[in-house]
Amino acid sequence: MPAANPLPVPHGDPAGNLWPGWRLGRPQEGTGSVARAGRRIAAIAIDMLLCAIITWAFFFGADFASLIIFAIEQIVFLVTLGGSIGHLAVGLRLVTLAGTHCGVWRPILRTVLLCLLIPAFIWDSDQRGMHDVFAGTVLIRR
Repeated sequence: MPAANPLPVPHGDPAGNLWPGWRLGRPQEGTGSVARAGRRIAAIAIDMLLCAIITWAFFFGADFASLIIFAIEQIVFLVTLGGSIGHLAVGLRLVTLAGTHCGVWRPILRTVLLCLLIPAFIWDSDQRGMHDVFAGTVLIRR
């Protein structure tokens, strides 16, 4: 007689995930759990608002400046603090799949893809945007 599976597969989930991050070994809730959509959207909204204010104040609303400021803010804060201003404000941080600091190249790749916008709106079953999937990162709760 085969052994019973200790982790039940939920009904209606073809990937067999119990919650976002289950496949990655992340807890369902609390510290270390995968960031959900609400916090992610709030974080990027904060970052975009700050970049828009800086663009308006210093560059008189030049369209190109906002995206450049956004990219610089993302790379600098992700590399140094593990999260952008928006991430830190809503209690998130970016780590590798192993849970370690991202280094330099992952935030750069992630930011380039994020600036293309499309990868951010395409998620996998763990609620990671394609920019995170390609960079090998996950946005988690602090």
